[in-house]
Amino acid sequence: MATTKSWINAARPRTLPLALSGIFMGCGLAWFYGAIHAAVSVLAIVTATLIQIFSNFANDYGDSQRGTDNEFRLGPIRTVQSGEITKKEMETGMIVVGGLSFLTGIMLVYLGTWHISKIAFFTFIGFGILSLVAAYFYTAGKKSYGYIGLGDLFVFLFFGLLPVPGVFYLNAGFLQGDIFLPAVTIGFFSTGVLNLNNMRDIQNDRNSGKITIPVRIGARNARFYHLSMILGGWIFALVFTLKHFHSFWQLLFVVTLPV
Repeated sequence: MATTKSWINAARPRTLPLALSGIFMGCGLAWFYGAIHAAVSVLAIVTATLIQIFSNFANDYGDSQRGTDNEFRLGPIRTVQSGEITKKEMETGMIVVGGLSFLTGIMLVYLGTWHISKIAFFTFIGFGILSLVAAYFYTAGKKSYGYIGLGDLFVFLFFGLLPVPGVFYLNAGFLQGDIFLPAVTIGFFSTGVLNLNNMRDIQNDRNSGKITIPVRIGARNARFYHLSMILGGWIFALVFTLKHFHSFWQLLFVVTLPV
């Protein structure tokens, strides 16, 4: 039987801050526009955390099925591949965590949309289901899109372009065009993190038949691709800041620009 430590390792706590970055950005923008809703924000954080854990479980499960997690893989050893958690236990874990995320997601969407629009309610429910489906088929299933180089698009959409305006709307009940600028920033930066991992695993992924972007374009071009993600994110962040410029303190984030 899997231990608590094994389940914590499978949940990959270090991935959670990145998964929550779009949620925090959406909440921060809602606060910036004076429309923050505490209960909605808390439920958004809880739901996003559960979806990310579900995604990590599915990733562990899927890579073990395809043999990508093997002795040649760099980075932390995965729990299913190492035998710490059986495939049956992981399947149960995915059902439990996925079910909990759906439950909290319904509460979140109801609180954020029901009083505004029934169409918005069912639209966000659809987005939630799509998030779970996309999280599972990233590496699990017979047609996992993470193995054909589409993982970057998934991360850009589900870590940045969708959660930032989505959480903003659930808080505020309306949308602002400018919020898509920081949404793109979060999407670019999150995709950059995925690209770093894929550059690290390029040789093992190539041998395992996992066609990531670095495998497809080569290690050297992957570095230029990574640079474009970082610079693109900074440009969109700077544009948003300048559009709402009031004080030079708003440019404090520039000190974190890698040189």
